[in-house]
Amino acid sequence: MEKPERTEVVLLACGSFNPITNMHLRLFELARDYMNETGKYRVVKGIISPVGDAYKKKGLIPAHHRVIMAELATKTSGWVEVDTWESLQKEWVETVKVLRHHQEKLEAGNYNQQQNSPMQEKPGRKRKWAEQRQNSTQKKPLEPNLKGAPKVKLLCGADLLESFGVPNLWKSEDIAHIVADYGLVCVTRAGSDAQKFIYESDVLWRHRRHIHLVNEWVPNDISSTKIRRALRRGQSIRYLVPDPVQEYIEEHGLYSAESEDRNLGVALAPLQRNAAEATS
Repeated sequence: MEKPERTEVVLLACGSFNPITNMHLRLFELARDYMNETGKYRVVKGIISPVGDAYKKKGLIPAHHRVIMAELATKTSGWVEVDTWESLQKEWVETVKVLRHHQEKLEAGNYNQQQNSPMQEKPGRKRKWAEQRQNSTQKKPLEPNLKGAPKVKLLCGADLLESFGVPNLWKSEDIAHIVADYGLVCVTRAGSDAQKFIYESDVLWRHRRHIHLVNEWVPNDISSTKIRRALRRGQSIRYLVPDPVQEYIEEHGLYSAESEDRNLGVALAPLQRNAAEATS
């Protein structure tokens, strides 16, 4: 009996990555194991897409630093890479548009397109990093898929799933599009009840078959917020982030009390935009 044909999947993680941690990298490994073990999917690639500076989150350091750290963190990965398109946009881009961008790129068959991400030889210098990879090839190109383009799915933690319930943070139609058209791969954490949250949300319940909940059997409570706090306290973050990331943070003196006040008192871009549209 022939094995059923598997759907090829690209896992896309959007977020601040401020900074990227070992937990971010573990999300990809946990999700790939789960999806592959279903027998229905084959994960062919992972993409990290840091948000742009226009997101206006408190404590968000400039995108070029966050992108470089993410590139350093994934340098030894054979399947996870960093994409800079979202981080280079002058205005904040909704997650559903980022998903659409990557799905359309895959469907165009542009698997070997040029990559516009920071140079690695001297990652410490701020530069015109958008242009310096115009003539370089993609680090981990996908092989052409004659059966059709892989399907992009949003990889997230339980906190992102639960953020769907925050007023004005997400448009209801965007949530519907994300779940119905792309799907979620959500890695749950201790103390969260993702199934209950899905049950209590009409839109998530309607599209529950497109939501894949991945249990994290080895609890990992690392977060970017805790990393930044430890740095402000002068404490070690070794083994919480990849060594090259720690070295980069130390070299450039990132994450101080001053940087944590960046965007203080400024509303998040989605809250500003969605609230304005709701009252217009």
